[in-house]
Amino acid sequence: MKKTFLCITFYFKGNEFLQQCKAEGNTVFLLTKKKLENKPWAWESIDEVFYMESDENSPENINNLIKGVAWLMRKHKIDRVVALDDFDVEKAAAVREEFRIPGMGQTTARYFRDKLAMRIKARDAGLRVPAFSPLFNDEEINLFANQIPTPWLVKPRSEASATGIRKVHSTDQLWEVIHQLGDKRHMYLVEQFKPGDVYHVDALTINGEMAFNWTSKYLSTPFDVAHGAGIFRSATLPHNSDDDILLKEFNNRVMKAFGMKNSASHTEYIKCHEDGEFYFLETSARVGGAHLGTMVEAASGINLWREWARLESALLKGEAYQLPEVKRHYSGILISLARQQHPDLSPFNDPEIYCHIPEEHHVALIIHSSNHQRIIELLDKYAQIVKEHYHASAPVPDKPSH
Repeated sequence: MKKTFLCITFYFKGNEFLQQCKAEGNTVFLLTKKKLENKPWAWESIDEVFYMESDENSPENINNLIKGVAWLMRKHKIDRVVALDDFDVEKAAAVREEFRIPGMGQTTARYFRDKLAMRIKARDAGLRVPAFSPLFNDEEINLFANQIPTPWLVKPRSEASATGIRKVHSTDQLWEVIHQLGDKRHMYLVEQFKPGDVYHVDALTINGEMAFNWTSKYLSTPFDVAHGAGIFRSATLPHNSDDDILLKEFNNRVMKAFGMKNSASHTEYIKCHEDGEFYFLETSARVGGAHLGTMVEAASGINLWREWARLESALLKGEAYQLPEVKRHYSGILISLARQQHPDLSPFNDPEIYCHIPEEHHVALIIHSSNHQRIIELLDKYAQIVKEHYHASAPVPDKPSH
């Protein structure tokens, strides 16, 4: 019997999930934003598409979404709801709750969307997190400011990447930012800034157990790239290194504590320069953005989008899921804004090139090799070329651009 998936994404992404989901013999519905109707979706894999004008997670918009799904379900039984983008996790959770569809509900979804909920859950589970405070109560904020050394970061609770983050260096500056937030201050938190290297773990979980766990290190942190006009770079960690082993163990503990059952996930950690320890930063129930999924595939042979669709389909049909053989190679990614609309990519021509990512006003590429040091050498070499001949910068947006 065919099963029906409702896939929700209000950004253009997830074609590989849609294709694999259809290849597994399922009916695939896509819900997206009206402005994206002309994007090159995998139309051959979509049985029907539905549009909404607004992508907001406001109560009004989610209520409209639920009304639309209620209409759809008069004729079609929805078996699974999948959010393909970080900002749609809340929408999917609300639909599951309303129609009692199995999967991540609203409480668990908070741990993968709300930075405050993440930190409280991690702290209560005994996991290391930077010191933080909600911005609800004046006395609690002042207690944090008196006890925790500066600098601090004021972060939105429900944005992605480095969007909306502000660094502050004094109590007066902190209160100035809080007053600017006005009635929205409860939607933010303040956190101690811990200088260090940032890492990410890209994973697949099935029935609460880790099926795939892949570690990488940002060579330029997302915050530095967004706020310092840097060049985005990341690379696979050396296999079985101390950091690789520790991060995989840490990620297992996070997923268990947060109640992850079945999904792809992208989780970030910082290794603090001060004490050399790993601290949890944030997580999400989706494939990593900025083409990190392709970077992981270049080294491991595992396409996170397709395997996520395969495991969801297998679970729904009561079948066993088997992860394909994992390669143990290395890969790296480099992305930079470019002054040129269509940059000449001919200087980036080493045999380790896995793919160029065609985007206007960008230099974006992924490399792969069996040698970790070769990846680092090439990323350094290419970063220098980009810096000298291509690089452009733009102010960090108030809203994510994806």
